[in-house]
Amino acid sequence: MPAQSKAQQQAAGAALSAKRGDTDVSDLQGASKQMYDSMSESELEDLAETDREGLPDKKSDD
Repeated sequence: MPAQSKAQQQAAGAALSAKRGDTDVSDLQGASKQMYDSMSESELEDLAETDREGLPDKKSDD
């Protein structure tokens, strides 16, 4: 499942870093903290590896 925005891709990267122990969980906030708590490492990898080119900065609320 690819990320739908640059913000989502970045949050997934931060959560993945914490999941792997490279970043302190206490440094997470907002969406990245929610992703850390609710997603597996493989799900986070799928979001984080999305190419940012062509993605909007934030997902629109259509």
